[in-house]
Amino acid sequence: MVTIDEYLKGILAQILASYKILTELSDNPADLEIIKKELSKIRGLLQVIHSKLDGKKYQTDHLVALNKLATYYIDTYDFTREIEILGQVYYKDSDRLKNLRLLIINSLNDKKLIEKLQTILIKL
Repeated sequence: MVTIDEYLKGILAQILASYKILTELSDNPADLEIIKKELSKIRGLLQVIHSKLDGKKYQTDHLVALNKLATYYIDTYDFTREIEILGQVYYKDSDRLKNLRLLIINSLNDKKLIEKLQTILIKL
């Protein structure tokens, strides 16, 4: 049987892999689809973490912190509108694409989210 820590390890590894992909893009028009896919994946995985940890069952410090981080990100950041506008109007503008990508990367570094996810992954 998979423990909650092992389960979360896999999810955190996927989030960090998606983050790495976002940081390595070169802002070509084709990157918009990758940004969309990776951001959806990150948000979905954070939602899974939130759903899994919400409630009283898991109360260790790192799991409570992880749930708070996931909830904060989901509630605070949503780039759907920006991605849609960029996709329809400015999809060939690499500067706008780069700005959106950097905004997303910065959002993932808000409250040191990525750093804390890496730390929690190491602890698990």
